[in-house]
Amino acid sequence: MTETLIPIRIKKVLQQSTYTSIVLGNENKSFAIYMAHDVGKNIQNYLADAPPIRPYTYDLLSNICIHFEMKWIQVVLLHAEEGIYFARLFVEQKKENITQILEIDARPSDCLILAVKEELPILCSETLLNESIAFEE
Repeated sequence: MTETLIPIRIKKVLQQSTYTSIVLGNENKSFAIYMAHDVGKNIQNYLADAPPIRPYTYDLLSNICIHFEMKWIQVVLLHAEEGIYFARLFVEQKKENITQILEIDARPSDCLILAVKEELPILCSETLLNESIAFEE
């Protein structure tokens, strides 16, 4: 990946009756990603440190990473096509004396939940930030 990456953060989680708007951005610009209502509730729960009654898939993934001595590194929002966003999750894995970085294609919603849960940096490609429709706060 050779494109400039810009740090962003989750600024707001706006719940609607059938979907959730996640407002992301930095001090210069904000934009929204829309996702399923339950995903938004999960993000809100992790932001509020509200433990789930039962483990979510994200908890399972975190436990698997711990077991295999893998470490979450960062989330990168890459681009959007026709309103569909694409993201990558970066993971570090150490085997013996070799460290490798795994780049995993993932839904932005899953990446954002993991970013909140694991306190990961969220980065956005400069192109995506420039091309996204600004969210007026």
